[in-house]
Amino acid sequence: MNVRRSAAALAASAVLCVGVAPAALADTAPPASPSAPPVIPSGLYGKDDPMYDGVWRQSFALLAQDTVGIKPAAQAVHWLAGQQCANGSFPAFRADTAKDCDATAYIDSNATAAAVQALTALGGHDESVKKAVGWLKSVQNEDGGWSSNPGGAMDSGTDANSTALVISALTAAGEKPAEIKSKAGKTPYEALLSFQLGCAAEPAGDRGAFAFQPVDGKLLANGDATAAAVLAGLGTGSAVVPSGTDTPAAAPTCPAAGTVDPAAAAQGAAGYLAEALKKDGHLTAVTPGADQPTPDTGNTVDAVIALAAAGHKQSAAGALEWLKANSAEWSKGKPAALGTLILAAHATGTDPKSFGGTDLVAALNATGPAPQGADTDATPVKEESSDNQNLWWIIGAGGAAGVGIGILLSGRRKKNQL
Repeated sequence: MNVRRSAAALAASAVLCVGVAPAALADTAPPASPSAPPVIPSGLYGKDDPMYDGVWRQSFALLAQDTVGIKPAAQAVHWLAGQQCANGSFPAFRADTAKDCDATAYIDSNATAAAVQALTALGGHDESVKKAVGWLKSVQNEDGGWSSNPGGAMDSGTDANSTALVISALTAAGEKPAEIKSKAGKTPYEALLSFQLGCAAEPAGDRGAFAFQPVDGKLLANGDATAAAVLAGLGTGSAVVPSGTDTPAAAPTCPAAGTVDPAAAAQGAAGYLAEALKKDGHLTAVTPGADQPTPDTGNTVDAVIALAAAGHKQSAAGALEWLKANSAEWSKGKPAALGTLILAAHATGTDPKSFGGTDLVAALNATGPAPQGADTDATPVKEESSDNQNLWWIIGAGGAAGVGIGILLSGRRKKNQL
């Protein structure tokens, strides 16, 4: 649920989520040229170019604020709701919101899933959520899962990250993923669990992990996919309710052949994450051009959230302390990164206003429009019409779906966090 992911910087290791979105605010502007600074809509959090992660970062900013009891600015919620296409989907970012999304638009299942979680948590957006859920169901693959760009130019087939994100979004919206079947009769969980490394995994320490997608026919452990799969298997999203239990994560066991047990699979994945964090207190990744693995802060945040959701806060304690000491520069000015850190703090019962000397809540609030306060006129946020929605382009940024832990960004969460 972390996201990870500047997306452009990781184009070589993951498929980027790009797109354009609907009419939200009058001041939204076309994408800036490479030589000009990006034009940031006034309702959007963050100052970086939103081309690849506008909806993603906005969703996590709003979700984090809501989780800690802050009422987001009305214009910020309007901006997110207004990005929705007429068919219910959300792109990564739609610059020209005066026109409808057309058939060539880069539609993003990951951005849609994130927006569903945020709008559901905020309340008052039932129609938008219903339309988004309807669209997600309509683009389910025959194997039961989802790709990041369903039916688009960058559709590389079902991947674990997108499938897990959609499962979490559907659950948040009140749906029962186990009962949602594809035309071939497959459920989302059947697709997701097909990416889990079993007892024949090599090295053996990768047992229980999830792969993003097969690489040359092999499943390679991926931290991002694994953390997302834990949340999906447990039936929760990124806003994890602190668990009343706290036990060490157990080593993964071997499921019986042909069984589909999402909760057991999630606990197996949690066991993998717990072991992976023991060595350095954080996950690592090999970035393009680097000779040695480097700390993977984004996926470490996701792993902490996943372990907390699975009831293993003590297994996440070392990584949480590492994040307190090492995440400030990584998250500076980045709404999605700050938002996921707040969610990690919330999931582990940690004060987000005193996180390694940083007030994460104040830092997040400073990246966008001021949230509504006791003395603020809290005008109700109305549903945006889908009549003015979606023109866009395709920014076909691509990349190969990652190798090993290499997919730092799968069109999903890491988008604005690295």
